[in-house]
Amino acid sequence: MTEPVGGWNFAVSLVDAAGAVGTVVSVAMGGRPIQAGFSECAGLETSMAIEEYKEGGRNDTVLRFPGRIQWAPLRLRRGVAVGNDLWAWYQGFLEGRGKRKDGVVTLLNDAGDPVRAWRFLRGLPSKWTGPMLNATQSTVAIEELEIAHEGLRAEGGGAVSQIAGAIGTIARTLGG
Repeated sequence: MTEPVGGWNFAVSLVDAAGAVGTVVSVAMGGRPIQAGFSECAGLETSMAIEEYKEGGRNDTVLRFPGRIQWAPLRLRRGVAVGNDLWAWYQGFLEGRGKRKDGVVTLLNDAGDPVRAWRFLRGLPSKWTGPMLNATQSTVAIEELEIAHEGLRAEGGGAVSQIAGAIGTIARTLGG
């Protein structure tokens, strides 16, 4: 029996979106991924609206059909770090020059190997929340970034985990 994987060991990578294969192409062409450590990642969820149809003459049931798919925004929280790469990405949109990013959230096992990965498409930072500052407490300053996106793909092991691992390796090589 396989033991469940803990939810405390994960990595997040962001690369410029360049179409359907933006993650792979951008990194392969020398794009620099944003690798950031986060203490929390929420919003790996999707929902499908159900359309109901009440067919005339059929009073014993209501027919149900799949409707539009919606993806929750990703919410990434981390302790405030020295680098400002995420703020710079957000500020790019504030100044009208922002670029969407694809990203991969990778769940890792205790050995640091990818177990499952979720790839989101055409992400844009929709909200940034700075740290709550209070001189009477000794807590870590936390910032949060919310990313709206246009799709979420879940993969167990296989190619996406390999892509996520490759992005992580490239980021470490580039000093990210």
